[in-house]
Amino acid sequence: MLWAAVDDRLKAECGLGLGSLNVMLIVDATPSCRVLDVAQALSITVGGTSQAVDRLEKAGWCVRKANPADRRSSIIELTAEGEVLLRRAGPVFDDELGRLLGAPLTESALDRLAGTLGVLRQAAAGPREEPNR
Repeated sequence: MLWAAVDDRLKAECGLGLGSLNVMLIVDATPSCRVLDVAQALSITVGGTSQAVDRLEKAGWCVRKANPADRRSSIIELTAEGEVLLRRAGPVFDDELGRLLGAPLTESALDRLAGTLGVLRQAAAGPREEPNR
């Protein structure tokens, strides 16, 4: 329900879905970003990531450029239009999360939620090694 609400608002106000915003945020934050970098950051398949990048590229929000360090891969960069859209979508995302989470939850409850989500993310990432005793 949270995803759908944020996604709906982003689409209505920015013409951009939440999945696309996630990809654009990774591209923006990752120097020399490759499809593999996005896939790993979002824990999705390389094929799915490549299709998402294709859609962003078709919309004019990113471009793929030759990777000078590895001819087998491309570097993904946001276009000027993509950067403007990202700056516009960020506050919409933040505001909607604030409305959905910040308004009904206390600061203490939000802190517990963040901690719990962090533990779940670590657990989903795989087994941890136990320290030697």
